[in-house]
Amino acid sequence: MEKLKILVVDDESRMRKLVRDFLVKQEYEVLEAGDGEEALDVFFEQKDTALVILDVMMPKMDGWQVCREIRRYSKVPIIMLTAKGDEQDELQGFELGVDEYITKPFSPRILVARVEAILRRTNLLASEEVLKAGGIELDKAAHLVKIDGEAVELSYKEFELLAYFMENQGLALSREKILNNVWNYDYFGDARTIDTHVKKLRNKLGEKGNLIRTVWGLGYKLEG
Repeated sequence: MEKLKILVVDDESRMRKLVRDFLVKQEYEVLEAGDGEEALDVFFEQKDTALVILDVMMPKMDGWQVCREIRRYSKVPIIMLTAKGDEQDELQGFELGVDEYITKPFSPRILVARVEAILRRTNLLASEEVLKAGGIELDKAAHLVKIDGEAVELSYKEFELLAYFMENQGLALSREKILNNVWNYDYFGDARTIDTHVKKLRNKLGEKGNLIRTVWGLGYKLEG
């Protein structure tokens, strides 16, 4: 199978190398660009780029301009990197069709986990049929969940919710993100829906329910 190509755009060569090294370890082919203009040149030369990791603050052409230009021609997944934790920036990113938004400094492992979650979601990366975490085993094809070998009965949405947590193990997931991915609601969806389902899911998982941690002010994450 051919390696998936990821374009990493950042004016700091040290940052590009850090991200590249982690992605190469995971068997991705990495393309690089040091400014916005070079990024567009590389992107349009390479017709099969699977994902773009794009820094916001760059010379010649910033990340927003690059994102706008790419979005005129392509729906390729885009992860924006920024030094600002500004909500306005984040909203602008989502309006432009950014798939993920990561604030510097960040853990390269978390970045790689998000890359893989996005590629799974866009069906570019084969999704594992059996997911495992802390004694929980979820078989997507059979729609079956087992805890330490014992089957557990879950509703359809509880199953989807658990699968989403397990695919993003260790990542803090906002309620909005969970709504978008499990319920396909827009950002104005009702977050209480999630809290109710998480409570039921925790109860059905028994002691393993403690693996689903509340991230105060944000949402939830599943610990391995």
